[in-house]
Amino acid sequence: MIAVPMALPRPSMRTFRRLAMASAVALYMVVLTGAAVRLTDSGLGCSGWPNCGPGTLTPPMSFHPLVEFSNRMFTIVLGALIGVVTTAAMRLRPRRRDLVRLSWWLVAGYLAQAVIGGVAVLLKLTPVFVMLHFLVSMLLLWGGIVLVHRADERWPNGRAVVMRTEVVWLGRLLAITAGWVLFMGTVVTGTGPDSGAPNAAARLPFPFLRVAQLHADSALFFTGLIVATLFALRIAAAPSPVWRRARWLIGLVVVQIALGYWQYFMGLPPGVVEAHIAGAAAIWVATIALNLAMVVPAEGAEATPIECPAGADAAVTPAHPGTPSQPLVTS
Repeated sequence: MIAVPMALPRPSMRTFRRLAMASAVALYMVVLTGAAVRLTDSGLGCSGWPNCGPGTLTPPMSFHPLVEFSNRMFTIVLGALIGVVTTAAMRLRPRRRDLVRLSWWLVAGYLAQAVIGGVAVLLKLTPVFVMLHFLVSMLLLWGGIVLVHRADERWPNGRAVVMRTEVVWLGRLLAITAGWVLFMGTVVTGTGPDSGAPNAAARLPFPFLRVAQLHADSALFFTGLIVATLFALRIAAAPSPVWRRARWLIGLVVVQIALGYWQYFMGLPPGVVEAHIAGAAAIWVATIALNLAMVVPAEGAEATPIECPAGADAAVTPAHPGTPSQPLVTS
């Protein structure tokens, strides 16, 4: 008898959303495992890439190679999960082009990360590629959060902008500023003493104290923007989901500022630096989530599929002025 291959099952939107949430969590966790590699000086624990030991993919049985190899294994798990999410997006019926595009964005970013990470190892952790490796991780995390937001059966009905245009633009400015703070954080890391390995490449030729001060000033400016956003949300009578995410964001920023000064004055203890990196990624997620809360699926519209560019949710503005109590629906 000739075996007939079984077709893959078609996932429900609820299943797809759960898969998207799992991939977003994994994208966040890989940032932490990567930071642990650097902070334990295990960045060059594997002697090459893709091999870890001489002529073998597996590591020698010692601390630094095992830490680096564990991070690589987690990255492979992440890649498999992204593959499952992309396959599920292709199998959804009716097919949602926005979800397919966002899923393939994650695939492209994952492959880019593999190349950038490999080059960083081969070049002895040169700071520019280490910085790029982290920043691409943040772009991937952005895509993962937007994918979760879009994984809703109501999106083809249209979308509703629940805040005034000025507040939407203020949210965008917050996201841009958060990106700048992340970039400055990578410059501080590339200039500071934590290279990731004892025999790593030379650090960036900038005065560490001045770079750290510029990073701190950027973070304080970001905090001021959040306070301004809170006032704007109160004046505009923001709905509770937007308020809730804004409060989470300001709470995370307060903790992050405390961690930043703590690590600076205590001489960069690894545990505090790891917490600071976790906080930076969490603030990035919270900033994206706040923007996405301003654009939600429309209720009650006729179900007519629409084509929506990937990541467009945080960049939607209403076609006509409206009031917070009457969401603006576009279809």
